[in-house]
Amino acid sequence: MTETMRAVVLDAPGPPDALVVRERPVPVPAPGQVLIRVHAFGLNRSELHTRLGLAGPDVTFPRVPGIEATGVVAACPGGEFLVGQQVMAMMGGMGRSYDGGYAEYTVVPASQVLPFSSGLDWATLGAVPEMLQTAHGSLTVGLDARPGQSLLVRGGTSSIGLATAVLAKRLGMTVLSTTRTPARAEALQAVGVDAVLVDDGAVAPQVRERFPDGVDAALELVGTPTLPDTLRAVRVHGTVCFTGMLSNQWTVPDFYPNAYLPRGVRLAAYSGDAGDLPADVLQGFLDDVAAGTAVVPTGHVYRLAEMAQAHADMESGRYSGKLVGTT
Repeated sequence: MTETMRAVVLDAPGPPDALVVRERPVPVPAPGQVLIRVHAFGLNRSELHTRLGLAGPDVTFPRVPGIEATGVVAACPGGEFLVGQQVMAMMGGMGRSYDGGYAEYTVVPASQVLPFSSGLDWATLGAVPEMLQTAHGSLTVGLDARPGQSLLVRGGTSSIGLATAVLAKRLGMTVLSTTRTPARAEALQAVGVDAVLVDDGAVAPQVRERFPDGVDAALELVGTPTLPDTLRAVRVHGTVCFTGMLSNQWTVPDFYPNAYLPRGVRLAAYSGDAGDLPADVLQGFLDDVAAGTAVVPTGHVYRLAEMAQAHADMESGRYSGKLVGTT
């Protein structure tokens, strides 16, 4: 193993070209930590918020961004994992309070690491951890989703939206999914969405044309600007889970519940961690992808030196699906 590595460093909030590749020492893990040789990593809105200076006081600079990473164990002093074992890591302060996955090596707490075994290519594997964890957690923790239920995904062409549609169809749900761009309907149909709704700001009437009483569940990924309309699309005793903030707006000014929430509609929220993705769920999903019975909705793959372009593309919404960096 070399003593230095390439890493993408953000010295302070700024435009995409504030992300600069530098040579840095390979970090040294302590007991309870794992050194991962990173092969691929997913890009997330969280990292966009970090770069824009919107991520909160727990983010310090300079920082290697990246709230997830996929690769192999390079060292593990505590013996929790074997050297050479395939692993994924996510959340727990990665890329925020300590350096994250935009690098050839990263050190993370062992509690944030999940093992797996797969022959899939690294770019595909790199798209999975945070996307699958968030989609799975939103469905199970946020919505308590059940087979046969109907689901609205607001923000359907995002990576989480596409992954949620994949998981919901595997569960046996009827899935309605939104896009603001009609040309992206094909991407939604490709992952099995039953009905594509063009989001013109008033999705609830379109939903109720198909489900007069409203859908059983809805996943809100756009943020607070669309949340009232999403709530109006759900039946009495149905649930809306607030998970995403694609709009970069996540607060509701002057929130008055009786006026804001439709009668009998429940509002939940989901933000999770590696512990919300059981290892058997991860392995089963990867096995299904290898068998061709599930898909990983990847949007575009970038090299480590292309992170500025990747962030520009993420900010503009250039691609549907998960953006992935490779080392």
